[in-house]
Amino acid sequence: MPITLTENAAKHIQQQLAKRGKGLALRVGIKKSGCSGYSYIFDYADEIKSDDQLFESHKTKVVVDTSSLPYIDGSRIDFTKEGLNSSFKFINPNTDNTCGCGDSFSVKEPTKI
Repeated sequence: MPITLTENAAKHIQQQLAKRGKGLALRVGIKKSGCSGYSYIFDYADEIKSDDQLFESHKTKVVVDTSSLPYIDGSRIDFTKEGLNSSFKFINPNTDNTCGCGDSFSVKEPTKI
């Protein structure tokens, strides 16, 4: 399943890449962290690596490394502003639980046949 962006997220990424003056895409992934197990990582991709999967929404590219993809496959990424805070927000169908602070998550166990 693809990784998709909302229109707000796509606009924000395009603005940030323009400010940087370089970059091809938003790079997203996961790392082991926090009380629930994993947290999301964000960076800007200046190159596409051999183990990257490329997705595009609203004329904006997202890069995910193949080791992170099973944990975020099918996710939708939004960009939200709440008061003075703004951040990317994952709508991840693979999430089983999130920690109280909202910084980490766990994933559903794969269905056994």
